[in-house]
Amino acid sequence: MEAHPAAAPRPAEPPRVLILITVSVCTMLYALTVTIVNVILPQLQGALSATSEQVSWVVTLNVIATAVATPMTGWLVARFGQRRVILWSVMLFTVSSLLCATAENLVPLLVYRVGQGIFGAPLVPLAQAIIIATYPPERRAAAQGLFGMAVVIGPAIAPALGGYLAEEYNWRWVFLLILPLCAAAFTLAFIFIRDNTRGERMRLDWTGFLAFSIAITCAQLMIDRGEREDWFDSLQILTLAGVLVAAFWVFLAHTATAKNPFINPALFRDRNFTIGLILVFVYGMLNFTPTVLLPPMLQNLMGYPDSMIGVLLAARGAGMIIGFFVAGRMGRLDPRTGMIVGLAMIGVSGWNMAVFNLDVDPWAVAWNGILQGIGTGLMWVPLSMVAFATLPTRMLPEASSLFHLLRNFGSSFFISVSVLAVVRTSKVRYAELSEYVTPYAEGVRLPEVGGMWSFDTVPGLARFGAEVNRQAMMVGYANSFALYAALSFVTLPLLLFVRIKRRGIG
Repeated sequence: MEAHPAAAPRPAEPPRVLILITVSVCTMLYALTVTIVNVILPQLQGALSATSEQVSWVVTLNVIATAVATPMTGWLVARFGQRRVILWSVMLFTVSSLLCATAENLVPLLVYRVGQGIFGAPLVPLAQAIIIATYPPERRAAAQGLFGMAVVIGPAIAPALGGYLAEEYNWRWVFLLILPLCAAAFTLAFIFIRDNTRGERMRLDWTGFLAFSIAITCAQLMIDRGEREDWFDSLQILTLAGVLVAAFWVFLAHTATAKNPFINPALFRDRNFTIGLILVFVYGMLNFTPTVLLPPMLQNLMGYPDSMIGVLLAARGAGMIIGFFVAGRMGRLDPRTGMIVGLAMIGVSGWNMAVFNLDVDPWAVAWNGILQGIGTGLMWVPLSMVAFATLPTRMLPEASSLFHLLRNFGSSFFISVSVLAVVRTSKVRYAELSEYVTPYAEGVRLPEVGGMWSFDTVPGLARFGAEVNRQAMMVGYANSFALYAALSFVTLPLLLFVRIKRRGIG
């Protein structure tokens, strides 16, 4: 009997915990770019000679780029393998971060932030798909909870450290701070990530991808520039609206007729996943908006230093660590419980922020951030579990990409809406308050304000105008936080449509 040579043994799979640590560190890179940059927005405004609306593009363009590039994750993994995708994403993300630190004005900084968004986009959906594929269903909630905790540890610490560095040195150190973590992520991915998800070489549906990307970009630009351009009285806004409608129509028509469309319509036949997409869009709207609104409000209206703002944002990160830890221990409970409690806590924190005034205590900002962070952590783990609970395994990479696309687009969309609410309502309030600023107003004649304001000198009138604008801007921020709270509460009934069922096989 002829002996056959033994087949070469496959390399042993790394322990699950090391894979979990690796994808957690990689995902932390993207989270850092959002939270840590928010601390320096006021400083960037002065250093780059930009308005508050212009400097907000440092955040929104990054999120738009991530939203546009995220759906390509499934195709990239099938075409090149998950190991190559992670390694190249981390490496190019590192280069973009280094270039951000070298920017001399706003335009190149925005370009490099777009690069951060594009190259960081595959990290989050790929990390979640790897965790779902690596851990059995009974251990998945605990793994997602540990993953969430690990991801927010960096963003929890980074705002305080970034605020200190920005105050002591300059804003460039915020981007340099990311580079050591990039090196650690690349090393871990090089050692522990395998190419066990690589499949057939599928072609990218360029028609669907381009139409979808154009539609998302036009929608974001309309929201960002609408108030400044006077909405539909502007030819620019009308053009963007026309391109948006045309691109979205092409995307829908092509998706309905193409053999292998960019986004697989079969995903929407799963009710849990469809509801999960709506919920994750809302989650994205609720997740990062306060971290964009609070820094300019605290610094420009109340005079908080960068270091204090960093500490207050870090309090929210600490709350998220608590929320993810608790959610990981709630794996045996009905997932809707965690989502209901989380949404309610987010709504309560938003309502508390809506009643902030110009004399708000730092502790009030901190504990509402903690409450909001706990709610965000409690909501994320069961939301991830429910959305993918009934999907076949073969659809996980594509489904995860679409899931995180809507989360990112929800963030960029609601950030723009919230900034619009601040700008628009503060203008209206400024006009209303100005009617009461007269030499005959009782408050002006009070002894305690004597010498502060005056109708007799130009500096006195300027101080009057600055104070009225300060009060009006505070009303604008309060209205924006009220909108944030309302969104949380009106989403709660949607959870009644979620079905609890085991994930399909395939």
